[in-house]
Amino acid sequence: MTDTAPAAGSVRRLAGILHRRPRLQLSLLLSAPLAWLVLAYLGSLAVLFLSAFWTTDAFTSSVVKAWNTDNFTALFTTDVYRQVALRSVGVALTVTVLCVLIAFPLAFYTARIAHPRWRPLLVVAILTPLWASYLVKAYAWRLILAQGGLLDWVLGPLGIKGPGYGLTATVLVLTYLWLPYMILPIHAGLEQLPDNLLDASADLGARTGRTFRAVVLPMILPSVAAGSVFTFSLSLGDYIAVQIVGGKTQLIGNLIYSNITLDLPLAAALGTVPVVIIVLYLLAVRRTGALGSL
Repeated sequence: MTDTAPAAGSVRRLAGILHRRPRLQLSLLLSAPLAWLVLAYLGSLAVLFLSAFWTTDAFTSSVVKAWNTDNFTALFTTDVYRQVALRSVGVALTVTVLCVLIAFPLAFYTARIAHPRWRPLLVVAILTPLWASYLVKAYAWRLILAQGGLLDWVLGPLGIKGPGYGLTATVLVLTYLWLPYMILPIHAGLEQLPDNLLDASADLGARTGRTFRAVVLPMILPSVAAGSVFTFSLSLGDYIAVQIVGGKTQLIGNLIYSNITLDLPLAAALGTVPVVIIVLYLLAVRRTGALGSL
């Protein structure tokens, strides 16, 4: 009893101090995850950025810690790097736009039209593709898009051939892979859309198109922007799907992967490109209030 009494008293005093100082309590709760974020995530990004200023010995391929800006100079002066970077951004934007166009009618049906009893099941059906392995889905699309594959067999009677392997196949596969990440935020935004706003718009004589532009679209724009953060960033950094169905297509992720063993500092410099692009994209999305919807 004499040993446990001082310990219990110390615990009570500590609990009292934390109760009187909620900010201190919050700081202690967040200290571990913030430390992990700083050390594991931000620390690795800092190492990536610093190593981009190193160089590689031409004979031994070993990293030489000699500070210079040759890698970044090569990024801006070499045509292939600029073309691949622009192509990667174009693919990410195209995938994002396609996901919005496909996701909105699906989310509208699941959130506003389907019977409330079936809505949870429809959401589960949307999430089901995420349960399958990334590689399984990508190689399944490789079989579908192959010459003489399922897509050629379906389009053959119409006199049309499938796109085969290449840039179009890459966009198609990435759209399929990241579509659920766009449907779910839009579904949540449409579910929270008040019915009285739609009724008021109809009572004032607004037609469907006007109601969509003036009422629905402004309300769900943060949800669309939140979904675009996932589709854009995941598409920009992807390199596995490009290797499987991209044919000769090169994106920024492929260049980083191919240079990791040959020229690590150049790969690090290439790795800063998607990081900077995503940061700029997040700053643009932040103006819509979408980051609060994540």
